[in-house]
Amino acid sequence: MRGRVLCMDRFELIKRNTVEIVTEDELKEKLEKGEKLKGYIGFEPSGLFHVGWMVWAKKVWDLVEAGVDMRILAATWHAWVNDKLGGDLELIRDAAKYVWHVLKALGLPMDKIKWVYAEDLVKDDKYWALVLRVAKNTSLARMKRALTIMGRKTSEAELDSSKLIYPAMQVSDIIYMDLDIALGGLDQRKAHMLQRDVAPKLGAKKVIAIHTPLLTSLQGGKRMDVKGDIDDYMAEVKMSKSKPETAIFVHDSPEEIWKKLKKAYCPAKETQFNPVLDIVKYVIFPWRNYEPFVVERPEKFGGTVTYKSYEELERDFAEGKLHPLDLKKATAKYLAEILEPVRKYFEENEEARSLYERIKDKITR
Repeated sequence: MRGRVLCMDRFELIKRNTVEIVTEDELKEKLEKGEKLKGYIGFEPSGLFHVGWMVWAKKVWDLVEAGVDMRILAATWHAWVNDKLGGDLELIRDAAKYVWHVLKALGLPMDKIKWVYAEDLVKDDKYWALVLRVAKNTSLARMKRALTIMGRKTSEAELDSSKLIYPAMQVSDIIYMDLDIALGGLDQRKAHMLQRDVAPKLGAKKVIAIHTPLLTSLQGGKRMDVKGDIDDYMAEVKMSKSKPETAIFVHDSPEEIWKKLKKAYCPAKETQFNPVLDIVKYVIFPWRNYEPFVVERPEKFGGTVTYKSYEELERDFAEGKLHPLDLKKATAKYLAEILEPVRKYFEENEEARSLYERIKDKITR
């Protein structure tokens, strides 16, 4: 019985703040058997780290605490294929090192996480043989549909055929590393589902896909009229480092954070596609270990109120008991506190600061 209780504790920790797990039953079965699970998340080194990435960073931490053997893949070659940072592979590699520093500054136990570069995979002939086998077992139409995982539309494959290799590479990453768990934002779902379809044909195991939410752009749900594929829609409304006006970056000063949040989309009583509520739910509560969220306000506006859970806060906001401006002020305060160690780390660490400055200079030219 004790083993089953521990299993459920691990399951709940893994499931916390996720959109879906494909499938929960498969995960529970592996946990109940006491299997040592290997998991990963891949990221494209392509710019400055924004708070939307803190969602998956915290989930990596949860998985480590749940006993999963986690690795983070710096997808340098993938970023090159995707034309990130002007296709400068050396700069892309520097961007990967920069992300490592950010994660360390945020407090992740980097000594317990395996850091893997795409170069470690692509130098092996067996990896490329696997990429071809994945492609051989995937239709052209299916591969095109999967391009949304790289922030591309299906039509963009017509401009550069190398884009079609990307989904096959991502599927091959999972099979090559013999993983049990693939972590990613909801925008990575098509790649994970492709892996689950192809894996049995190649004699590989189906990966368990864990998807985290995508933080809404600071401009919010004002683009609800976007038509077409849901992935194209999410690309429009999610927080993105390639659109600085939509994001808060981990290096932003308290003043910059407040300036951005003050202008952020946050209509009274509106809880859907509300970026401020997203930040509270998926960044502030988790990164403060679910400590109470205190909103300070004058007595004439109801006085200071303390929320022990996000659900309580959302309910009050939906009922109009919590004003958007009061929510924004408290959110800015807590976010600045959470990011203070990052700012200090980059001030004191010469290598980290140099990498940051180089990347920032490149993307702001």
